[in-house]
Amino acid sequence: MEFRQVPVDGYEKVVVAKDHDSGLHAIIAIHDTTLGPALGGLRMWDYPTEEEALTDVLRLARGMTYKSACANTGLGGGKAVIIGDQESDKTEDRFRCMGRFIDSLGGRYITAEDVGISIRELEWIGEETRFVTGLSRQSGSSGNPSPFTARGVIRGLFACTEERYGTSHLDRLHYAVQGLGQVGGEVVRCLSMLGATVTVSDINEERCQEFVALPGVEVVPIDEIYEVRCDVLMPCALGGVLNDNTIPLLKTQVVAGCANNQLLRDDHGRELHDRGILYAPDFIINAGGIINVSVEARPEGYDERTAVLKIENIYNALREVFDTARRENLTPAEAADRVAENRLDEARRRNGSSVMDVAPNP
Repeated sequence: MEFRQVPVDGYEKVVVAKDHDSGLHAIIAIHDTTLGPALGGLRMWDYPTEEEALTDVLRLARGMTYKSACANTGLGGGKAVIIGDQESDKTEDRFRCMGRFIDSLGGRYITAEDVGISIRELEWIGEETRFVTGLSRQSGSSGNPSPFTARGVIRGLFACTEERYGTSHLDRLHYAVQGLGQVGGEVVRCLSMLGATVTVSDINEERCQEFVALPGVEVVPIDEIYEVRCDVLMPCALGGVLNDNTIPLLKTQVVAGCANNQLLRDDHGRELHDRGILYAPDFIINAGGIINVSVEARPEGYDERTAVLKIENIYNALREVFDTARRENLTPAEAADRVAENRLDEARRRNGSSVMDVAPNP
């Protein structure tokens, strides 16, 4: 396996790995280990170029640092991506090679499930490294984090609707959900069960038809979801969907979804704010999954009740962000960054260093 370090300002370590025999082409980005080892999911995507993969993994790694800081997980932020097709490139050799890549970092980075990755692939990785979370419940791990992410999103919705509409009755509102993956789909099921009206879209039409049978759910074409007149728009697919083209189309007063990096640029958070749209910072509201797997890092091991209690605090984290935004005249996105940076600064002053030298056993 060949390794190449990529120097990036503001990141502790960024490494590209290539392996001719298995076909692995992957990047691990460790953003910050001030609060602990860098925990972040592994994503598999058929990026057109390595440069695009690098851009994505850097954005995701930084978001994980802030997510963990605001969620008080006691961990830092990192991310990994494998460049490849999810249908044809999932071989055991490739993922075992990825496990060796992760292991070479000595615990500075701990991986978990993300887009394009299932427990099967994590188990292959786990044959080569102990720095992996979210394995099956049968193995004593925490399992698929998606239901916990969805649970946190629903909990966060209470803070959003109270802030903007003065109500905690989620069933009285209309939601537009973009993306019906594991998390987005679970969110739609929960909202339907509550009795809410939900408009959905997804690039997979067959997936849409699975959900249209649910009470209160209707489907629109993927390019029409931004123009749905709704109370809450929920981006639950890939990032960068809030941009110069989509924001002018929005007919909502709240954006609160589970996708990472929903804002294409930082100034899009200001544009939402200026249009009177309340934005729930993605790394706050979608932290349920990472909170769940972070509980595995405790010396006493995983306990679901502890994880659920921590996930319930997503409501309080969003309330803190909205209160900070009002008090300091910031957008919610700016306020969330401020909260995270303050916690990192406090830890640096306390520890005297921003780099973790030895990672504990996850």
